[in-house]
Amino acid sequence: MLTVEQIVASQKASVETLMGLTSKAFEGVEKIVELNLTASKAALAESSEHAKALLSVKDAQELMALQSSLFQPLAEKTAAYSRHLYDIASGAGADFGKTFESQAADAQKKFMGLVDNAAKNAPAGSETAVAVMKSAVAAASNALESVQKAVKQASDVAQSNFNAVAASAADAAKPASKKR
Repeated sequence: MLTVEQIVASQKASVETLMGLTSKAFEGVEKIVELNLTASKAALAESSEHAKALLSVKDAQELMALQSSLFQPLAEKTAAYSRHLYDIASGAGADFGKTFESQAADAQKKFMGLVDNAAKNAPAGSETAVAVMKSAVAAASNALESVQKAVKQASDVAQSNFNAVAASAADAAKPASKKR
């Protein structure tokens, strides 16, 4: 049987976990806001520089060369921004995943404790039912581990694809800027 102290401790742990996750979520939002402010300031400064450069252009050939020279850095900065944004999001997701995994493991441990306690106090002849219950818990645990592994693999594939796309975009911009 659960005691009042166990219930209170469980509720306290749940509230602490929720507060920790909320704090992590706010950290992620703060990082995104900081990234956007930094990118906006840089874009504003670069726009000013580009406007000055455009005003000093004397002919169409010089204009084409200027536009071409601006394309590569823009592609690289866009890729860097996307990468930083992805890192923030994946870091926050990893924090949430770790918390979920530890909470699931803790809940499973507590549930197995309840099953073991119930098995000790079960009437004679209920060993089969207890074994079925333990088997079901083990199967659920294995299913959860399989899902966690699949999510991890999908995250790894997504990150690999993101890196490939970012590299392709930067590489595609290089020839365009060299055609001046």
